[in-house]
Amino acid sequence: MRGGWLHWTVAALAAAFLAAPSLVVLGASFTAGNIVAFPPEGFSLRWYGQVLSSTALRGAFLRSLEVAAVCTAVAIPAGTLAAVALARWRFRRATAIQLYLLLPFTVPLIGSGIGLMLLFGELRLLGAVWPVGLAACVINLPFMIWAVAASVNGLDPELERAAANCGAGPAQTFLLVTLPAVAPGVVAGALLMFILALNEFLVSLLLVDARTVTLPVHVYNSIRAVITPDLAAVSSIFVLAAAAAIWALDRLVGLDIFLKAK
Repeated sequence: MRGGWLHWTVAALAAAFLAAPSLVVLGASFTAGNIVAFPPEGFSLRWYGQVLSSTALRGAFLRSLEVAAVCTAVAIPAGTLAAVALARWRFRRATAIQLYLLLPFTVPLIGSGIGLMLLFGELRLLGAVWPVGLAACVINLPFMIWAVAASVNGLDPELERAAANCGAGPAQTFLLVTLPAVAPGVVAGALLMFILALNEFLVSLLLVDARTVTLPVHVYNSIRAVITPDLAAVSSIFVLAAAAAIWALDRLVGLDIFLKAK
C-alpha cells in the first residue's frame, strides 16, 4: 500500500512538472498588462485579438500549415509501405534496414538540420517552404512507421491469404484488405506527423529565410528582442491545438497503438 502511494505521488509530481510550463504560458496569455507576467495582471483577451489581426503571424501560420501538409502527404505512403514491408516480408538485411530507418532518432537534430541545409543549398532550394516539410518528414518518419506497424502486427495474416486464394493479386490484396485493416495506424501516424511538422523549429530555422519564416521561427525571432503577451497567446493556441489533436487521436484510434508496435 505504501509503495502504491509512492508511485502515485511520483506520477503526480511528474505530471505537474510536465504541465507547469504550458499552464504558465496559458495564464500569461490572458494578462491585461503589456509584458508577460504570471500570475497575469488582470484578465484580457486583447492579445488573442492582436494575434488574429497580425498579417505577419497569419502568413507564418499558413507557411507552417504548408510544411505540415507536405510532411504528412509524403509520410503517409512512405511510412505505410515501409511498415507493411518490414512487418510482412522476410528478406535479407531487414534488421539493417530497420536500424537505418531509426537513424533520425540517433543522429542529433542539429546534425540532421545542417546536413539537410547543405543538401538543399546545393539544389538551390533554400528559402522554399516545401523542402521544410520534406525535411520534417525525414526526421520524424519513424513515428509513422511505428504507428502503422502496430496495426500491421495486429492484422491476421489469414485475411490476406484468403484474399489471395480468392484470386486477388498483391495490389488488390493491399488496397482492399491490408490498407483498410491498418487504417487506424495510418490515421494515428498521419495526425502525429502533422503535429510534429507544424511545431518543427530547429530544421525550419536552418532552411527558411526572412521571407518564408514558419510560425515557430517567427516566434523565436520575436522573443530575441522582447517577450510580449501576444507570443504567449500564440504558444497557448499551439498547445491547445496539439491537445485537441491528441484527444481526437485517442478517441479515434487510441494512443496505445504506439505501444503495440514491435
